[in-house]
Formats: sequence, structure tokens, C-alpha cells
Amino acid sequence: MSLAPGSTIGIIGGGQLGRMLAMAAARLGYSIVVLEPQADCPAAQVANWQIVAAYDDPAALAELAAASAVVTYEFENIPVAAAQMLAATVPVYPPARALEVAQDRVAEKSFLNGIGIPTAEFCPVDNDDQLTEALKKFNGSGVLKTRRMGYDGKGQRVFRNMETAGFAGICEAMGNVPLILESLVAFEREISVIAARGPDGAVAAYDPAENIHREGILRSSTLPAGIRLETAAAAQTAAGKILTALDYVGVIGVEFFVLADGSLLANELAPRVHNSGHWTEAACVVSQFEQHIRAVAGLPLGSPARHSDCVMENLIGDDMRQVPALLAEPDLMLHLYGKAETRPGRKMGHFTRIRRRN
Repeated sequence: MSLAPGSTIGIIGGGQLGRMLAMAAARLGYSIVVLEPQADCPAAQVANWQIVAAYDDPAALAELAAASAVVTYEFENIPVAAAQMLAATVPVYPPARALEVAQDRVAEKSFLNGIGIPTAEFCPVDNDDQLTEALKKFNGSGVLKTRRMGYDGKGQRVFRNMETAGFAGICEAMGNVPLILESLVAFEREISVIAARGPDGAVAAYDPAENIHREGILRSSTLPAGIRLETAAAAQTAAGKILTALDYVGVIGVEFFVLADGSLLANELAPRVHNSGHWTEAACVVSQFEQHIRAVAGLPLGSPARHSDCVMENLIGDDMRQVPALLAEPDLMLHLYGKAETRPGRKMGHFTRIRRRN
């Protein structure tokens, strides 16, 4: 059963993804309440009201549940216990199970392998001795990551063809937290698929985007990706398989490495709308943000077809100086996030250049 117009959707998290979800919800006739500890956050600027409190504050969660017909979230690091508490009284989409999988890289890769989706090889690492053994397994190369809370390249260290000994102090330098060592992958390009699943099990997958990262941060997403049709179809199929296995409702982002033979290794999944799907605002009739609201509200999913080829680029830090020139360009859509302070490495907005398809 779909939510009636005028119903309230709760969003946990007040960043730019919450902002764009709130804007999409308003277009479909819904009200938005945001739970976010930072007052006047980007999402609150366009929402109906904000609950200023921690994500795990019991009183705030009770207030959010009472106010909302359904609750969703804009990032994957909210406490699983908070989602479970809310789910006792109000529908929460995507389900808490998706958070459990996505919040721990070992759990995530084990889940993907368990449903037949290959990933890079990996080893859990809890101390320097385990790191040494894992590097021996991967011939002295690999990417050491925190199992939890890492994003935009944070909490990572790369090893290349190193001697497989003498790593005392590395785990301490990484914060003495659970780690994972992933084997290096000789990939040709990185792609991602944005896909959605409704409560009825219907799945809609957008075309894969080809992504460029610098310093661990997404810089651009290009459509179409420079991949074979069968590779694109395999990525979309894998995304649908993940959605079904998690009994998922909402939009998910799945990142893949494309190997020389066109085969895929899943890199990671994000149980939410995703930066590499921002291009859908400009190049599709139904954006990933509207698609997510449609899904969690029980509405029919929209077509994921794109009407234009495009390149989406993030505006990071001092890239904001480009804004006047960008606004003078034809066939360009600009979206700024309402952040008052510009800082190095901070995503301030994005723009998408479109090229109409014949």
C-alpha cells in the first residue's frame, strides 16, 4: 500500500543526500522530518522540520517514529540498533540487515561471495602478525582498510610489492580497530550501478556509470561507460541479486572493478542513494532520489532509462570558484548543497553536462 500525499517521511542524516531526497519527496507531495545533530544542516534547509539530536538518542528516535509514516536514511553508518528500534514501530527502508552488511567490509564481502558475486580476495586483520601473514598471501601487496566507518579514501593504506615482514606498529597507527587487507586488483576501469527495489519485489537498474576517483574521492561519473553490453548487463543483474537477497526496499549503489576480459569484481555496496548516481538528476526523467522515495513510499518505480549521455563532476573544496563559469554553459545542470564552509576535500556540490542522444 502506498503512502498518501501529505504523509511524512523521516530521514536520518542531514547531508546533501538527505537534502536531495527531501527535494524529491516534496515534488511527490510528501513532508520531510530530518534527524540530524547539526542544526541548519543541508537537508534541514529544504525539509519541513528537523529534530536536532544524535542518531541513537532514544527520545529523538521515538519522536521521529511518531512523526513518520516511513523512515529512511541517507548514509550507512547510523547505528544498526537505532534502525532496529525504529522498525519496531514504523517501517524502516532499507532494512537494518542492509546496514549490518554494509557497515563491516568483511561481512560485506562474505555476503557478496555467499550469493555468488566475486570480490577481491581478502583477509581479516586484527594485529601486526595477522597483517604480515595476509601480505605473504598476497605477495606483499594489498589495500589495508578499516572494516568500519571508512569513506572517501579515509582509513586506508596501500602496500605494493613490499617485503612481507617488519610491519610493527601499523595496526596501532590505523587506530587499533578491526581491519581488512584486500588484494590489489588489476582492473581496467571502475563502474557503479544504481538500482532500486520496491516493496513488491520490482527492480529497476540504471545504466552503469564509469567513475574516476582521485585521492579516494569520486571526481566524475560518465555515461555511457566504456564497457561491453554484456558487462553492463552483468553488473545490473548482480545489483538486482543483491537487492533480492537483502529483501531490500529503496535505492542501492554497487561499485565494481572491470577486468581486462570484461568480467567484474564487486568492490563495495552502499545501502542508499549514491554520489555516482547524481547524474540521474539531469539525464533521466526519474532521478535516483525520486526513485528512492517512490520505493520507500510504495509507489510504482519509474523508468531508469536515460534520455542523454552525460558527465557528472563533483565540486570539491575550492572547485566552487568554477561556479560562475559553469552557470554560463549551456546543457549543464548545477546543484549546490547549501554548505556554508568550504574546506579541502569537502563535497560542496556537483554539476552534470548532458549531450542529447539521437
